[in-house]
Amino acid sequence: MTNSSATRSHDLDGIRPAPASLGRLDRLRRFGYAGVPHRTGVRERLVPPFPEPATRLWLLLGLGPARALRLAKAMEWLGPLLVTALAGALRFWRLGRPRDLIFDETYYAKDAWALLHLGYEGSWPDRKVADPEILAHPQVIRLSDTGSFVAHPPTGKWVISAGEWLFGLDPVGWRSMTAVLGTLSVFMLCRIGRRLFRSTFLGCLAGALMAVDGLHLVMSRTALLDLVVMFFVLAAFGCLLIDRDRARARLAAALPADAEGRVRPDAGTGERAGTGPRPWRLAAGVLLGLAASTKWNGLYVLVFFVVLTLLWDVGARRVAGAAHPYRAVLRRELAWSVLSLVPTAVATYLVTWTGWFLSDDGWGRHWADGRGGTWSWIPAPLRSFWHYEYLVYQFNVGLHTPHKYQSNPWSWLVLGRPVLFAYDSPEPGRDGCSTASACTRTVLALGTPLLWWSACLALGYLLYRWALRRDWRAGAILCAVAAGYLPWFLYQDRTVFSFYAVVFVPYLCLAVAMMLGAVLGPPGADRRRRTRGAVAAGVLVLLIAWNFVYFYPVYTGQTIPYSGWQSRMWLDTWI
Repeated sequence: MTNSSATRSHDLDGIRPAPASLGRLDRLRRFGYAGVPHRTGVRERLVPPFPEPATRLWLLLGLGPARALRLAKAMEWLGPLLVTALAGALRFWRLGRPRDLIFDETYYAKDAWALLHLGYEGSWPDRKVADPEILAHPQVIRLSDTGSFVAHPPTGKWVISAGEWLFGLDPVGWRSMTAVLGTLSVFMLCRIGRRLFRSTFLGCLAGALMAVDGLHLVMSRTALLDLVVMFFVLAAFGCLLIDRDRARARLAAALPADAEGRVRPDAGTGERAGTGPRPWRLAAGVLLGLAASTKWNGLYVLVFFVVLTLLWDVGARRVAGAAHPYRAVLRRELAWSVLSLVPTAVATYLVTWTGWFLSDDGWGRHWADGRGGTWSWIPAPLRSFWHYEYLVYQFNVGLHTPHKYQSNPWSWLVLGRPVLFAYDSPEPGRDGCSTASACTRTVLALGTPLLWWSACLALGYLLYRWALRRDWRAGAILCAVAAGYLPWFLYQDRTVFSFYAVVFVPYLCLAVAMMLGAVLGPPGADRRRRTRGAVAAGVLVLLIAWNFVYFYPVYTGQTIPYSGWQSRMWLDTWI
């Protein structure tokens, strides 16, 4: 495995500028630079190749060259699978604890059960009555077929219902699918990081960081909707990366070669060449539609990703030689890019409401029946649906009810105010409390502190790489963070919670991995520079892992002494 490509900028012009003078080269060497400036071919600039896997480690372990090469290549998949196995073990261990409907599980677990049996959200008794009955032995389920008004679309609850179909209406049932998606998202991030950085090592590092993030762990073990949004958005991001590589490869293949076989930029090809069918972009449209039909903040991600893909197309046209890349994209790419993402997402959104459309008792299903007016030519089910969506919008933007654990988005990155999902104080001698004084048992939605605080530094580094070094990878990660984060600043007065940030956790991990790739050292750095970089990066990763282990009891509801809980409350705002 290699991380050498992780520190290349792959600038939009694709050329690493030569040092202006010998004096500058001498200054660079003091920081470990020992490479020779070179120009990269046009095809390699359009689609940087994956480097040959490094075999040095396996050779040192005594394997022969052929076997070492095979094992190094196998790590492209074996590495992500090993990281995923770790993530799965953490997420599924004692998944049914605490045996309760914690935080908003009281809404989504029951709505999921209703969707499974009615096709729409039915009505339940008050939670103080329904929740104990659901958890009792024998269980009592008082689901009415009277439609209930709900504030979020159905896809996330359909996902939760799959686990309830398998395991029943109990904690393992309603949490199992978020645990599955949380585990799979770690695997996806490993592969996405590998494609983004052209490095299996950095891809697996990003996945491992997310595997030990406390917020991602808690949300993977809780039946809430935000982890489902994160999964679909991450899958869409991966699809767009594959689409980018394949479209640029077709553009590179269309470039003419001279008599010596060298490929050069060509204005005609850059302006007029097509990029062929783009099924991965269509798949991204479906996934973004699923994200929006889980929670509406997925719509903002759709807008950001449409702009991102168009800018990627502009960069490809420029490298291919187009004199007017923006005009070329407007003529050749804009219509298909928008059509493959936006209408696909809208159609997917509507399909997810099929159960409501087919019902007679869904809330507001027949609101438009018999109503006249200007819009009476539109079918009544669609008008009823539009009315329902309008009321949902009014509810969401008008949600200002104070909550003890609400927080302002400004504080999310620095973990200013985590959310306490569950709290219990077992008495001595009961429920695992072996101390003379009372114990605590909590589920705290808190990111691993050292990881998140490192991510703040990493985002600053990525801003530098994007703004001053024109690094498209930094721009892609920043765009994904912005898509999941910035829209919440539009709702400063709304009741919002820091666990919404789980949607952009994968990109924080990618940012830290990219920063650590730079710490490890640039291509061509001497052994001393690489050793110092490896030590610094390794220390940070080990500290993050230790930090996760230290906070693990408060992520998973383990019984610990009250003093142990108090020692983990590093900031007063965490209490």
